[in-house]
Amino acid sequence: MNFTETKTLYDNHVLPTYARYDVCFARGEGSYLFDDTGKKYLDFSSGIGVNSIGHAHPKWVAAVAAQAGTLTHTSNLYYTEPGGLLAQKLCELSGLNAVFFANSGAEANEGLIKAARKYSADKYDNNRHIVITLNRSFHGRTHTTLAATGQESFHKHFLPLTPGFVHVDPNDLGALEAQGGDVCAVLLEAVQGEGGVYPLDKDYVQAVAKLCAERDWLLLFDEVQTGIARCGTWFGYQQHGVLPDGISFAKGVAGGFPLGGFILGEKAKGVFAPGLHGATFGGTPLGCAAALAALDILSGVIEDVPRKGKLLRDGIEAFGSPKVHGTRGLGLMIGIAVEGDPKAYVKELLAHGLVCLYAGSDAVRLLPPLTVSGAEIAEGLSILREVLG
Repeated sequence: MNFTETKTLYDNHVLPTYARYDVCFARGEGSYLFDDTGKKYLDFSSGIGVNSIGHAHPKWVAAVAAQAGTLTHTSNLYYTEPGGLLAQKLCELSGLNAVFFANSGAEANEGLIKAARKYSADKYDNNRHIVITLNRSFHGRTHTTLAATGQESFHKHFLPLTPGFVHVDPNDLGALEAQGGDVCAVLLEAVQGEGGVYPLDKDYVQAVAKLCAERDWLLLFDEVQTGIARCGTWFGYQQHGVLPDGISFAKGVAGGFPLGGFILGEKAKGVFAPGLHGATFGGTPLGCAAALAALDILSGVIEDVPRKGKLLRDGIEAFGSPKVHGTRGLGLMIGIAVEGDPKAYVKELLAHGLVCLYAGSDAVRLLPPLTVSGAEIAEGLSILREVLG
């Protein structure tokens, strides 16, 4: 089937919710993608941060194939070994206590919100239900996570949204301190990815953690994009020396397989009882086997993520180009602040063989596989210089 035939299938049978580029990818290998004509692309998007170990990693392929030939799904009415092992691993990496497995980032954040409101209802008789999030945040596209998202551009077609959310400016502690007694939680992203790749200030995060402890608000982190080694630590909050009461995860955790969930700490882990939350496909043996393989691979590269990120950022800033106003981010979650429309640059970079993303109104976003090599970083910098230099 050629590109035109494939595109026609989408045009005729798929809802037009994405502005797709005129490329049909056929396969991937490591940090590279290949389209249906055989053209090779360096992938600095990782499927929006999902392909954390690149494409078709042999160890991951073997683990998925072995599990697919053994047991793929049973439902959560039963126990399976991969689910137990993955939960144990995620608790060890996060310092938290108990995992719920879901499928996506939005679903994971929905679970965090339910946990916060249940914690408050148990303790304060439903008198506290407000979840505070930040302007410029992004927490998902379900109706409730849209309400949590602090960007009006995502809201306008779907009003009225789920009530119970307040948005305040990032790094403004006074705005948080001014909130009333009906708050149950604060939900943060260590780096606001979709909002433009803006890291939160460390002093602010630590002050928020202190405020939450004083007022008995749950401190929650959306780690859907920042988690699983992307920032150079297993989770973004670990950059700030705080321990939250709950976090969400998804994207890179299973190396390309759809898997997400949330992890609760000591304070909140007892809020759920049988029947209060569920997900039919959450924590399938196949997904958990994929995640165990991905985490094992990432354990061998995580220490090098900060160096790789610095190499990329230093290289971009060395362009000395009027098109580049600087870089921001953590680890291999990088925003390039550009002059003009970032969407146009992303399209031009794709034509030059580099797959990347945009974020916010001014940023080209880079999310390479965490396994990316020094030679591949140099290749990516060369293409970026052609377009942005």
